[in-house]
Amino acid sequence: MKELTIEKSTVEEAIAAALEELNAENNEVEIEIIKEPSKGFFGLGSKDAKVKVTITNGPEERAIKFLDILLRKMNIEANYEVNYSNNILNVDIVKIGEDDKGIVIGKRGKNLDEIQFLLNLMVNKGRENYVRVIFNVEDYRAKREETLKRLALKMADKCKYYNRKVKLEPMNPYERRIIHSTLQDEKGIITYSEGEEPYRKVVIDKK
Repeated sequence: MKELTIEKSTVEEAIAAALEELNAENNEVEIEIIKEPSKGFFGLGSKDAKVKVTITNGPEERAIKFLDILLRKMNIEANYEVNYSNNILNVDIVKIGEDDKGIVIGKRGKNLDEIQFLLNLMVNKGRENYVRVIFNVEDYRAKREETLKRLALKMADKCKYYNRKVKLEPMNPYERRIIHSTLQDEKGIITYSEGEEPYRKVVIDKK
């Protein structure tokens, strides 16, 4: 658990400074007042307040608790890392068996996205400041992104060659954005999405 001991003129100032430095909120910490402020004799020798603030239920702690329960219920053994910085929480499974990896990721990352959605709900429950949660398994998302970029370029070439539009398989919003972004500067090509979620798909067409 992360903790910080800090001294300020008042207890309130010390707590506020600690929360800011720890990037935490009141309902995520335990606060111990080590020393109350004192003014001293005739205003001389005054002493600051001293408090210790410990994160007990922050984004990292919530994610760890949720993932431990989930993996245990799924009967999956895995090693993972949790890193929180600048209001972004990265949860990465770094070691997992191949069969279990396939279960966690699911078809085209469906399970991965659903777990990320649940993590997002758990981490942000009761928070004032939104935390972006990114859940990954052995760098799957980066590999999937490269696959989608290659697919986009290949299908754009097909569209040009056959002079007709190409409809891709249904994708989630994140994956559709990758296709649109990859082809946004492709000469003679436009892209747009059609259909309703979860069957919404990208269409590649000639201008």
